[in-house]
Amino acid sequence: MMGDMRLDSLSGCSPFPPIGDYGFLSDCEVTALVAPSGNVEWMCVPRLDSPSIFGSILDRSAGGFRLGPAGVAVPAARRYLPGTMVLETSWHTPTGWLVVRDVLLIGPWHHERDLSHTHRRAPTDYDADHVLLRTVRCVSGEVQVTLDCEPMFDYGRKPASWSYTDRGYHQGVARAEGVGLELRLTTDMRLGFEGGRAMARTLLKQGETRYCALSWTEHDPPYTYEEAYKRLVRTAHHWQHWLARGDIPDHPWRGFLERSALTLKGLTFAPTGALVAAATTSLPETPGGERNWDYRYTWIRDSTFALWGLYTLGFDWEADDFFWFIADLAERDEDLQIMYGVDGERELDEKILDHLYGYEGARPVRVGNAAYTHRQNDVWGAVLDSFYIHTRSRDRLDERIWPILKRLVESAIKHWREPDRGIWEVRGEPRHFTSSKVMCWVATDRGARLARLRDEPELAERWQAVADEIHEDVCKNGVSDRGVFTQHYETEALDASLLLIPLVRFLPPDDPRVRATVLAIADELTVDELVLRYKPEETDDGLTGAEGSFTICSFWLVSALVEIGELDRARRLCEKLLSFASPLGLYAEEINPVNGRQLGNFPQAFTHLALINAVIHIIRAEERERNGSPYSQISPRAGA
Repeated sequence: MMGDMRLDSLSGCSPFPPIGDYGFLSDCEVTALVAPSGNVEWMCVPRLDSPSIFGSILDRSAGGFRLGPAGVAVPAARRYLPGTMVLETSWHTPTGWLVVRDVLLIGPWHHERDLSHTHRRAPTDYDADHVLLRTVRCVSGEVQVTLDCEPMFDYGRKPASWSYTDRGYHQGVARAEGVGLELRLTTDMRLGFEGGRAMARTLLKQGETRYCALSWTEHDPPYTYEEAYKRLVRTAHHWQHWLARGDIPDHPWRGFLERSALTLKGLTFAPTGALVAAATTSLPETPGGERNWDYRYTWIRDSTFALWGLYTLGFDWEADDFFWFIADLAERDEDLQIMYGVDGERELDEKILDHLYGYEGARPVRVGNAAYTHRQNDVWGAVLDSFYIHTRSRDRLDERIWPILKRLVESAIKHWREPDRGIWEVRGEPRHFTSSKVMCWVATDRGARLARLRDEPELAERWQAVADEIHEDVCKNGVSDRGVFTQHYETEALDASLLLIPLVRFLPPDDPRVRATVLAIADELTVDELVLRYKPEETDDGLTGAEGSFTICSFWLVSALVEIGELDRARRLCEKLLSFASPLGLYAEEINPVNGRQLGNFPQAFTHLALINAVIHIIRAEERERNGSPYSQISPRAGA
């Protein structure tokens, strides 16, 4: 089978669906990706960073779960039920029409929940139900329906063994030797077992329905279609009620903001409030290449953009939960890491899974992420900006935060002169990255502001003096002869992270160096207007091969163009970027400028955060334009 896949891939007839064609499901503890074929090709339980039970997105023999019409068929339409994370797929066959709905159920609070999490957030009245529910209805004619569930535990290394329960042909349990996890498949179809596969076939006629539910805890799955339907409706209402709690502007781009908000919520690990970078591991940044990383962890630097986006859209509860997750870590750890596990785990040891073929042959497949050991000097600025945003959202500084904040500012002061690996976690030699210095300035600048808020003038004065020193150092060493900010102090190369300079208020947007830098990136660090992080041939990143455009950077460019008064150009670029959204409104990490295909892990939180930032920038600039207000700094980010 492996040989066949390699031949398929080389011939251009890949058996892997395009990354952007997957549907994304979440119950805020577990996530799943559903291919257009109706196959669940990525799912990890009992947590979103656990070993996969369905992994065919990384190897066609690593497990999957298909429900749909018999034979090979292309769906006629796919959509989310409006305002929800319920995926609906419509199939047109020669004999009739079929509709499948997939959802990870949300249910009432489970009182017996495991309380071992180190950062338990405030309970709500709803909770993950630990059930993947799939319903099917024949809406006209008649259609032969097949169910084929083949879990492969431990990233495809351990096939399942099925057995019936006391419910006879309507429920099977999947187990594997040495794996403590059990899966239960409950359905109103009659199951049969063939090796590691549970299978069912049935002919549905107009108006007839069936369901199947995969569960992995002791909580009861639905035992009838009627019960399954009620629980699906309850979950849909949960998502709609959650979305209604936000404050999303009424604008033609509102739908993109709503889907981004739902996706960010789906990438949140509810028990702790952690926001993961993406739902997957090792989806390649370069087709067939080695730039494949595990993104099922939380990056501290995401905190600033996450809080800004969530507070801006009115999702204060989620912003507060993520804030306190970060604060807990900053309080616990003397040396703050750049990234953590979803329950605050420090060690994320990186391993290579040699037995997996990789998405379209992109190897190695990695689990864990060695970047957790990197020194990145932007981390203090990200946290301090987060503290500042959080404080501004409630006009007070929590007493518990102040000693944490002081320690972090002092760390930035101690280390800001040292080289690091930069925002992109390059695996080459440490450098004096300009954006890292800028974020150390953010740490000291925000610290000084908060010290003044606490009426501690001596501390504020000392921290402000360091902020001024960093500012002078960056302006002296991080600007080229042509007046453009550079990637690091020893190069003329550009870097998309420099777009953050106006966004974090390092310099005002009308400063000539800011304008020159934004326009240089827009004109020189782009392919067909889409922004690259940097040019690999000019950057020692320790890797080989090219990469696509980083979509977050393109959305940063939109925001930066608005900042410097280039609203028309920003609007055109934003429209172009929004046109690259997947059919379901989702984004991976990168876009291939040549063919528009999504690249990298999927869906990507940072991309959706940057989308929110960019769209809100444009909406607020348009409001100012309509009102005839003079241009001013419009970003509601920290420091504005």
